This record gives sequence, C-alpha cells and structure tokens, in this order.
Amino acid sequence: MLEILKLKASRENKEILRGVSLKIRKNETHAIMGPNGSGKSTLASVLMGNPDINVLSGSIIINGENLLEMPVDQRAKKGLFLAFQYPVEVPGVPLLNFLRLAYQSRFGEKITPGKFLMLVNAEAEKLKIKKDLVNRYLNEGFSGGEKKKVEILQMSLLKPEYAVLDETDSGLDISSLRTVAKAVSEIKKKTGMGVLIITHYSRILTYLEPDFVHILNEGKIVKSGGMEVAEKLEEKGYEDLENF
Repeated sequence: MLEILKLKASRENKEILRGVSLKIRKNETHAIMGPNGSGKSTLASVLMGNPDINVLSGSIIINGENLLEMPVDQRAKKGLFLAFQYPVEVPGVPLLNFLRLAYQSRFGEKITPGKFLMLVNAEAEKLKIKKDLVNRYLNEGFSGGEKKKVEILQMSLLKPEYAVLDETDSGLDISSLRTVAKAVSEIKKKTGMGVLIITHYSRILTYLEPDFVHILNEGKIVKSGGMEVAEKLEEKGYEDLENF
C-alpha cells in the first residue's frame, strides 16, 4: 500500500498541502482533480522527493517503509514512478542509454544492449512510438505527445508498483490519449500496480475507469467518490465546491 497521512507541505514558505490523507492499494486507480493552484502537482512532487518542496508534517508510507526518509533514486527502486507534467529535454543523453540504465538500476541486473533494444522496440510499438525516436537524445525535439508517450514507455519497462501520472493527458490528441490510456491499463493489469492520476478533465478517466475520484482544493481533499464525482465536475465546475 502507498499511504499518505495528514501530509502538509510548502513551497517558497507558502503552505500548499494542508493535511492530505490518501491510501492507494495495489490494483487500484485513484484520480485527483482540482482547480489550478489546489496542490495537485505539489503532491506529485512530494511523493517523488522534489527538493524544492518542504514537508512540514505527516507521513508517506510505501509497503510499510517511510518514503520521506528515502532519496529520489531509492524511491524509484522501491517501485514508485512519476510521469511528469512537463517532461524535460536532456540534450546529449541518448534515450536508449537512459532507459537501459534506469532498467538495470530498478531490477539490479545487467541486460545486453541488443536484448534491451528488442524489449524497447516491442513496448514502443504498443505505444505507436516511431522507431527513430529511441535512437535520439532524451526528449530533444520531441513533440508534446511524443514526450508523454516516452514517459509511458519508461513506465512499461520499469513496471512500478505505484505510478503517479501528473497530467499525462495534457497535450495529447484523442488518438494518442486512447493509446496512452490503453497502455497504462495493460501495464496495471499485468503488474497489479496502483495508479494515481492527476488531471483536469474526465476524458482520460473514461478510459482508465478509476476506482476513486478525489477533489483537491486549497491543499485538502474535500470530496471523494467514484466516477460520478468527475462527471459532476464536468457539469458544474469548481465554483460551488462547498455544496458539491
């Protein structure tokens, strides 16, 4: 289980998260929705160990271990994965080398370049990623949609226990959104990973079919339920959350 308990956190001396509690079990999909500035991406950053975020109190436990005591690389080795809202370009770092190093670090085993290339090509084909992309530098010159697909490619290779998808749907056209959502669902089915998806829109949720939908507002989860919560948000927006 990935358990977040009474988490408070700040950025630049401003408190953003004001007591967030959430339990994500294996095989569960949770969605967090909320207006801009509500703390959604801050929560993702805290989970992965962004040094710009200051944890004020609370705890995060992954399979019985204190996540907050672990450096970023250790969190990844424990099976936590973050798909970034804005994947960065890293000129000079070959994508294939990056993926292979991440794979070897995650599983603690060596894999030959040839065998790994076959593995990458098989997973890339499922995501409809052009073969030439894997031979380029990490995200350099990639479109927004290509960057998001490469994030999911990385997730499919690393097979995390818990995946945090920070607005993975932003910048994707309808076809790419369907491809990405299908890939996430298949990875979850094969591995039993728990999923936390952060999004503004219910469109991707129609494909991922979350078990729980939570509304985060002003740093607190103010409403939880099923898909009906997302549908109501689409209908009414965030203007009247007090009477939601």
